[in-house]
This record gives sequence, C-alpha cells and structure tokens, in this order.
Amino acid sequence: MRIDRALLRYEQIEGGLAFETGGITVTEGHILGFAGLTGDFYDIHMDDDYARSLGYPGRVAHGLLGLALCDGLKNRAPVRFAAIVSLNWRWSFTGPILVGDRIFARIAVLSKRATRNPARGIVTLGFELVNQKGEVVQKGENDLMVHTLKIDDAA
Repeated sequence: MRIDRALLRYEQIEGGLAFETGGITVTEGHILGFAGLTGDFYDIHMDDDYARSLGYPGRVAHGLLGLALCDGLKNRAPVRFAAIVSLNWRWSFTGPILVGDRIFARIAVLSKRATRNPARGIVTLGFELVNQKGEVVQKGENDLMVHTLKIDDAA
C-alpha cells in the first residue's frame, strides 16, 4: 500500500502540535445541500423569519454541517495526517453558524497512544471552529487512527 509520504505518521506526530486551517464561507447552498442530504429541513435552517423569531439574525446552519466542514478543513490543512479512520467525536455546539459566516479551525494534538497493531496508532485532536468575528462556534475532540511508519516498510 502506498501512502503519501507528506502525510504525518504516528511517530512523526508530536503532542502539542497546533495549527490553523484555511477558511470556508458558509453559503445557502451548503445549508440546502446538507438539508437535502440528511432530510433535516427543520425551520431554523430553512426559514429566516422563524430563525429571527428565535433571536437569530437569520437561518442557522445545521450543527452537523459545521462539524462536517471542520473535518473537511482539517483534511485540506497544511498539516495532514496519514489517517485511517475517525473512531470517535466528542463535540459541542457553542454558537450559531450563519449564512455568510467564514469559518476556520484551530487544531491541536492533545494526546496519542499506540495500539496492539504496530502499523496503527491513535491520536486525539482538539478542535475549535471559529467564525470571522473570532467567536468559537463549535469545539470538541476527535480520536483519529493513523498509520505508523511500519506502513512504509510494507510497501
């Protein structure tokens, strides 16, 4: 199996490594597409008047859309991991994401641990999803299984 050598293997990932991703502007198309994909057409996502009646300036993006965009931003960041699979997410929705918000992620390696399989390790990443005002709108942790350098020995 060939894995891009630019992707960080378990042994190359240092605890405390921290970086920021690029950003993305959340559009009406993102919200409509996510609603269509998930079937979640709840009024707060589809109806500006309803959202305003609740005190928001307009429709609010789905919380899980924010999480999905955050994961995508991680996968396009300048620091990238030789990932196998996400094992777990622990996530909080701390503020609204609105149409037109530009979001980016701050990511830090919180911990790492070896597995019984010497070709795999698990890294725990901490996330803050931040809007253009500097407000943290979502935050949480992800346990990510990654390849070790042994994968390169097998190639």
